[in-house]
Amino acid sequence: MIHPTAIIHPEAHVPAEVEVGAYSVIGAGVRIGQGSQIGPHVVIHGPAVIGERNRFFQFCSIGADPQDKKYRGKADSLLEIGSDNTVREYVSINRGTAGGGGKTVIGDHNWIMACAHIAHDCRVGNHTVFANHATLAGHVSIEDFVTLGGFTGVHQFCRLGRYSFTAISSVIVKDVPPYIRVANKGKGNRAQPAGLNLEGLKRAGFDPATLKLLREAYKIVYRKGLGKKAALAALAGLAPESESVDLLKNFIAASERGIIR
Repeated sequence: MIHPTAIIHPEAHVPAEVEVGAYSVIGAGVRIGQGSQIGPHVVIHGPAVIGERNRFFQFCSIGADPQDKKYRGKADSLLEIGSDNTVREYVSINRGTAGGGGKTVIGDHNWIMACAHIAHDCRVGNHTVFANHATLAGHVSIEDFVTLGGFTGVHQFCRLGRYSFTAISSVIVKDVPPYIRVANKGKGNRAQPAGLNLEGLKRAGFDPATLKLLREAYKIVYRKGLGKKAALAALAGLAPESESVDLLKNFIAASERGIIR
């Protein structure tokens, strides 16, 4: 299960059921859950806690020092990865920093394609998709079921809400609310709202009544020219008992950077 050319630090915890490919390096302070597969030429630095049944393809760099000039050492730096994630070729994921809570966290069932980068102190939820070369700067929050199109770039401290979708080459500098699809539209290099992520919502099983409410919510936020306070009031009156609308309203209310416009 462990190739003879692999190097595993004696202070790493690698169960016998874990596969480790040729020339891979697993450092001190790394814990890997059962059933995981580490391909050839993968480097995993610690401290890092990695769950079960993850698959890392060749040439990944996992848990390296954060690319932050304020970083001063491993005492307050950690990477946590859940279970059942697929991490493709040349992906890089950095540990956290003391200034950002001390850790980078990735959940379960994520599909992270080739050459993606997840920087220090990011929080990635569950069931997300990172297409090739999708890149997160530090302190970014990606909620569940988000899809990042290829070559998407997300500015530090931005948040992307549940079921949001970014088209290819999107440049994100503000928060993206739940359910929203964004794309570059030829007006500078920053992504703008482009409607609901309808295909994604339908595939996720959203019923027609909920989709109708979310269409009305989108019009309130993006079509009526309302400021934040007025839009939140209108959303509160749209469907007081709708969890989906409430999620959108609460996300916008909590936004510190402002939402993408």
